[in-house]
Amino acid sequence: MGLLVVGSWFTYRTIWGKPLFINHFFERVMIEFAIQEPEALTLLGMIDNTILDFHSGKLSDASPQSDLKIIEWSERNLNMLRRYNRDRLTGQKALSYDIMEFFLQSIVEGKDWVYHSFPVNQLQGVQGALPNFMVTYHVIVNEKSAERYLSRLEAFSTKFDQVSNSMLHRLNLGIIPPKFVIEHVLKEMEEFISVEVDESILFTHFETKLSEINGLNDEKKKALLAEARAKLENHVYPGYQQLIATMNTIAEFAKEDSGAWTLPNGDAYYQYFIEFHTTMQLLPDSIHQLGLLEVNRIEQEMFDLFKQIGITEGSVAERFAVLDTMPGMLYDFHEGIYDEIIADYTAMIDVLEEGTRHLFMTTPSAPVEVRRVPVATEATAPFAYYSIPSLDGSRPGVFYINLRKPEEIQKYGMMTLTAHEAVPGHHFQLALAQEIEGLPLFRRILPITAFAEGWALYSEALVAEAGVYDNDPYGDLGRLQAEMFRAVRLVVDTGIHHKRWSLEKATDYMVSYTGMPHSEVVSEIERYVVIPGQALAYKIGMMHIQHLREKAETALGDAFDIQAFHDVVLLNGSVPLPVLTTIIDDFIRERQ
Repeated sequence: MGLLVVGSWFTYRTIWGKPLFINHFFERVMIEFAIQEPEALTLLGMIDNTILDFHSGKLSDASPQSDLKIIEWSERNLNMLRRYNRDRLTGQKALSYDIMEFFLQSIVEGKDWVYHSFPVNQLQGVQGALPNFMVTYHVIVNEKSAERYLSRLEAFSTKFDQVSNSMLHRLNLGIIPPKFVIEHVLKEMEEFISVEVDESILFTHFETKLSEINGLNDEKKKALLAEARAKLENHVYPGYQQLIATMNTIAEFAKEDSGAWTLPNGDAYYQYFIEFHTTMQLLPDSIHQLGLLEVNRIEQEMFDLFKQIGITEGSVAERFAVLDTMPGMLYDFHEGIYDEIIADYTAMIDVLEEGTRHLFMTTPSAPVEVRRVPVATEATAPFAYYSIPSLDGSRPGVFYINLRKPEEIQKYGMMTLTAHEAVPGHHFQLALAQEIEGLPLFRRILPITAFAEGWALYSEALVAEAGVYDNDPYGDLGRLQAEMFRAVRLVVDTGIHHKRWSLEKATDYMVSYTGMPHSEVVSEIERYVVIPGQALAYKIGMMHIQHLREKAETALGDAFDIQAFHDVVLLNGSVPLPVLTTIIDDFIRERQ
């Protein structure tokens, strides 16, 4: 009931069956959604350990029925939203309407594909995501929050039972993960429960956090630890064992083939996710051709830079292989290598904050830190990712870097990665969005991939524009390698899901044009299999932002202000690309 108190009392006063004011409608939608997603509330760091905390001892429902409830909830709220007169709204209220409509309509349009996914997968499946959530986001600062942690450990068995039922329901519908997905997750789960309970990351983390709580006597700590041990033995480990048994059952039906086309009505399913992730009505063939053109353009720019440093022969991959043999391009493995890499990335944040200061009027107040991806999940985790700050300010933005193979990290690509994940990329966009005043909460936290990832990739190019790579062809090659990586994604994602490429063909193509280590490319290709269309959003989003900036520069001429442009892009929160077009068109008219 806590979140009902958050909304003002008149939020629920209605006229003709809808909230009295549209901002109250937005508020109610977020409250309803949050009540269904206790893990999301903890992730946001919104009301944990307060008198309004009703959720931090719970886990969200993962049953097959929960997927349908979200669809029904979306349909109900979309119908209610459309009872407002959109033509009478102006300014931010009109934008909020359009963004909320996009959000709800996207969910409703996915009704036919609600089970076209793999809740247990090697990238973001519950078997790895849930322990990572517990040790990364669940706050343990007092006895109450420690007890809530124990409640969530007990809920593992229910959650995993729900996921097992959901996977078996998908099996009956003919939605079966490829063999490699099942092999990865079985290995991960079996390794997780192979350690003694007292050595489990869920136990050792809890033990460490208890030791940091002031005022908690030793007797109470021992009792809480004993309870944690019992929860792991009676709920967590049995939950994993049940899920292992389920996945072994499904493995008997799994095939080598991968891609959306292997699933029932797969072509229409893939088209839906293209539009969902890019927020644009694009066809796979046109995206594939766009990718090929971008690959050719970037390849030529790379060859020009390679020529400057004396590497003139071979494919992109062969030239990067030569570059990697040059002194200082890779790390030499030594005892302190992990701390050294973290320190190097941290120093690069400082360089980028100073180097891009003149391009921004408004920047986030929340700090950003560099941390290592937890060792327990690094084998299947992506190479890098960003985690948003908590809304209450207790947790900074975090740029996570995967150090499973530190000796393979190419130094010339580190600045570009920092620009993407931290400054001025994800941290500037996502942390700043949370700090915007006067917007409904959903506008400050809604994730729209094409906008967020498009901004981060745009930021990589912006750093070069700011002069960070002047007289540094190696760093600029790292930037082009990262952009090539996203251009290649347009080719291989549509290749796998639409043109029925084998994973080997997709892997060979990506290795040849990016020069990335083969092991990293394999992980990337496997990622695209389990989240079709998501990889398209990066380059599509980047190119759209660049197009809108060129449009504004052309229209405004000398009156164009890059700081003002970045403000209007960032200070509206995450938006669908067509809505961003409207925002920039309004910006141009106002400036003219």
